Amino acid sequence: MKTLETERLLLRLWSMQDADDLYEYAKNPNVGPNAGWEPHKDKEFSRNIIKMFIEDEVWAIEYKENNKVIGSIGLHEDRKRIRINGKMLGYVLSEDYWGKGLMTEAASAVIKHGFEEMNLNIISVYHYPFNDKSKRVIEKCGFKYEGTLREATRIFDGRILDDLCYSILKEEYEADKKLG
Repeated sequence: MKTLETERLLLRLWSMQDADDLYEYAKNPNVGPNAGWEPHKDKEFSRNIIKMFIEDEVWAIEYKENNKVIGSIGLHEDRKRIRINGKMLGYVLSEDYWGKGLMTEAASAVIKHGFEEMNLNIISVYHYPFNDKSKRVIEKCGFKYEGTLREATRIFDGRILDDLCYSILKEEYEADKKLG
């Protein structure tokens, strides 16, 4: 897994030494439920998530200013788009770092990596209707709204939620890059 670097962030492989940082933000009840997962109950749970992140090639988002892991980001199989040359962007960020443009910075680096190094044709992303902060990141990164998939996902607490669906095609990314 390639390390990606931005002005303020290092996107890198997770290690077990990151368990304290992960637990610190993932236990927050304002973080996980926005992405559909239950807040972490203990550090052992966080360590198991790190093992999964390593297997699934999910980047740790390290804030250069304090060398702290403040979130995660990855390109995953999109179960709604099977057998295509595409991935689904997924991410989460510590509440302490919301509103600073950090997730847009991280997502932009991963999108660039997806199109320019992985040669993907499409990157999709989804958010739940109540997650306006994620919606803002998605729009700032140039994704196009496709529509709402109603009652699409059952989350950890049993609720069934709509998925607001977005994507960006490689040619859209390249056109935006030429303009920017």
